[in-house]
Amino acid sequence: MTGAIPPTSGRPLRVTVWNENVHETTEPEVAARYPEGIHGAVADGIRAHLADAEIRTATLAEPEHGLTEEVLAETDVLTWWGHAAHDKVDDAVVARVRRHVLAGMGLLVLHSGHFSKIFTTLLGTTCTLNWRNAGDRELVWTVAPTHPIAEGVPSPIDIPEQEMYGEYFDIPTPEQLVFVSSFSGGEVFRSGCTFTRGHGRIFYFSPGDQEYPVYHHPDVRRVLANGVRWAAQPERARGVPEIHQRPDVDWFANGAR
Repeated sequence: MTGAIPPTSGRPLRVTVWNENVHETTEPEVAARYPEGIHGAVADGIRAHLADAEIRTATLAEPEHGLTEEVLAETDVLTWWGHAAHDKVDDAVVARVRRHVLAGMGLLVLHSGHFSKIFTTLLGTTCTLNWRNAGDRELVWTVAPTHPIAEGVPSPIDIPEQEMYGEYFDIPTPEQLVFVSSFSGGEVFRSGCTFTRGHGRIFYFSPGDQEYPVYHHPDVRRVLANGVRWAAQPERARGVPEIHQRPDVDWFANGAR
C-alpha cells in the first residue's frame, strides 16, 4: 500500500512501544547500550521525528504485559520488539492485539519480533529465516523510493555492525517491499515489508539487535517514525471484519435497494 500519510483527525498520534525488556534487565552490557531499554530508544527515535505524538511504553513484566483493552483502544500504532521470551507472552493478550490490528490499529514488528506470536499469527507462516551473529556490516537499500516509509531515508542506510538476517524468509509475499538489505557475508534479506490484515497496516523492519546500538542510528530512527506515520489510520475504522448475511433481494429488479 502506498499513498499519502493519513491524518489523525486533529488529535495527536497515539503510539505504544512494546518491548519484552528481558535482555536489558539480565545482561549488563545490553543495559549499558540501552539504559532506558530498547523500548526507550525506540520511543526516543519516534519522538525525534513525531514531536506531537503521544508515546507510551509497555513491557512484558507489567500486568497483562501493559497491553490492556484500555491501552489498545487508545493506541493508533503499536510497535513490538521481542526475542528471548516469545513463549512468555500470554495467548489472551495476543488475541487482543490481533483483534485491534484487524480493527485498524497499526503494527510495527521489529527485528527478532519476526518470531513473535502476534506476527506469526497475523501472517500465518513460520516466519523463519537464516541468521548469523558476527557483527556484519548491513546496507539497507531502498527499493520503493516513493513509499511514505522511505521518505527522507538515504539509500543505503549504512549500519556498521548488525546481526545478519538472510533469505529464505518464510513470510507471505509482502504487499510492498520497501527495503532490501545486503550483508558483508554476501547474504540479502527483505528487511522492510508491508502487509495489511483486516483494516490494520503492518510494517516489518529487521535492523535492531540487542547486541548492537542500531536503535540509536539516526536513519533507522527515521524509518521507525515513518513506519508509525504510515501505519496510523485516520480513524480506528469499522471494527473487525465480519460475515454478514445478505437479505433475499433481487438486486437487478427495478427499484431494488
